Amino acid sequence: MASHVAGALVSLLLLQLAVTSHGVRRILASEATAAVPPSITSPELRTGYHFQPSKNWMNGPMYYRGLYHLFYQYNPNGPAWDHSVVWGHSVSLDLVNWMTLEPAISPSIDSDKFGCWSGSATILPDDTPMIVYTGINRIQGNNTFYQVQNVAYPKNASDPLLREWVKPSYNPIISPEADLNATQFRDPTTAWQGPDGLWRLLVGNEKGQEGRALVYRSSNRKEWRRAEEPLHSAMTAMWECPDFFPVADAGSEDGLDVTSSRDAAKHVLKSSLPFMWNDCYTIGTYDAGTDKYVPDDPSGDYNRRRYDYGTFYASKTFYDPAKKRRVLWGWVNESDTATADAAKGWAGIQSIPRKVWLDAGGKQLVQWPVEEVESLRVNQTTVSEVVVKHGKHIEIEMYEACQADVEVVFEIPCLNKAEPFDPSFSNDAEKLCNVKGADVGGGVGPFGLWVLASSDLEERTAVFFRVFRAYDGKPVLLMCSDTTRSSLSTDLYKPRVAGYVDADNIADGKISLRTLIDRSVIESFGAGGKTCILSRVYPTIATGRDAHLFVFNNGEEDIKIKHLTAWEMNNAHSTDQ
Repeated sequence: MASHVAGALVSLLLLQLAVTSHGVRRILASEATAAVPPSITSPELRTGYHFQPSKNWMNGPMYYRGLYHLFYQYNPNGPAWDHSVVWGHSVSLDLVNWMTLEPAISPSIDSDKFGCWSGSATILPDDTPMIVYTGINRIQGNNTFYQVQNVAYPKNASDPLLREWVKPSYNPIISPEADLNATQFRDPTTAWQGPDGLWRLLVGNEKGQEGRALVYRSSNRKEWRRAEEPLHSAMTAMWECPDFFPVADAGSEDGLDVTSSRDAAKHVLKSSLPFMWNDCYTIGTYDAGTDKYVPDDPSGDYNRRRYDYGTFYASKTFYDPAKKRRVLWGWVNESDTATADAAKGWAGIQSIPRKVWLDAGGKQLVQWPVEEVESLRVNQTTVSEVVVKHGKHIEIEMYEACQADVEVVFEIPCLNKAEPFDPSFSNDAEKLCNVKGADVGGGVGPFGLWVLASSDLEERTAVFFRVFRAYDGKPVLLMCSDTTRSSLSTDLYKPRVAGYVDADNIADGKISLRTLIDRSVIESFGAGGKTCILSRVYPTIATGRDAHLFVFNNGEEDIKIKHLTAWEMNNAHSTDQ
């Protein structure tokens, strides 16, 4: 097959019909309150190097002719979702600095006049990009909305900026069959060709409480027929924003294009679960002849791994042919109130783009910030071979710790003081973190970083590890982000979130942590990217040059900073065309 279909994807949040305009966060009762503290609207909280539009609301990529394209839902009228949302469009040479173009797609035809929702892009064999997206229509004579799939092509494919898009007259290309729930039928994936030459794509769907990835096939990309069986399904409720892609051999950091589907040993199937607001995935085997996917772990559909244990949703990956890598983006909502968003004039950002690959054991994905982010590093600070004793903390001296990149390796001299692990927490790291937060002393840990901390520690966010010992004597490693003391403001969602880290990562007595700090965002990567947690915080005093960075240890066992390097981070450049 002559195709070189790039697994380029458009990462756009999809909101369910029944969900309020700010669905992807917990809604606070106090949102009706008109008063918004000045600290919440402070420009000091606006991120410096995470992507976000200049104003209003956004939510999610593609590599084409030397440029990275990022499309996102953007409301030109305000920082909330409504039917005036368009597909914003920005381009970049390096995934860090962005130029904003005119919106790419907006409601304009019968099959999308009530909304242009999530979609994906495919680079066709003739090098033409194709976007397939969910359009919203309404049954004439009543208020029943339903979902269809539309296609758009660039008006001029020779334009590397892809500034104008055209919707063919034969839209919609996929309409829900009579046996489908037409209100839960959305988020088409990147298309790929099977061994029979037919194109395939997936559409997320729910039947009863069963989440499904429906397979559609086409010979001409105009007329699509549904396969008799879904690619995969599970009793997990609706699957939003499904993503399906091949991975290289375990331990290889190379990415694979979707054209590698028939040859790859393993595939990843990811879905966004709206009842939990989590992005979960399984690793398994894809049969290209039958279009069926089977997870390696029989219980994987119900004990799924998560991309991120914090605020991270509606993610998409794309294949970057320039660097032969697969890149992951996730949408990051606010954790303040809708009233505060209106006062700020903006809401929602993108995570740092992450390179993603299969770990050496073949059990999970590894995520790491793309190397281009390092171009923003300045003013390096280094600390090595420093012991942090029980109940102590040390400050890492930085001129501006509100915008930083920190890499640290901790050494644990002995695990004998590790607390016994209660197996009732085996599948609920977050519950354990809520019981054993950053301020609750332990045997080995909690130890880690206090970031965006005030000088008196009245405000601080803890990113930390804690080691337990299972009944068989093996260590259990917990990684948490504790935002309960992140702000003096009370009108905020300030959770503790957590995930477990594979205990093999402390076999040599060392554990690594990388944390990207960006004013109101804290993105952390434990054990070289095996466990990731992103948190949104809104400090009132620990902002700008009043933000500090500390290493702390609230465990009985002394902890050594084997090596720590911290850099201040420059702002990324964002310009309008």
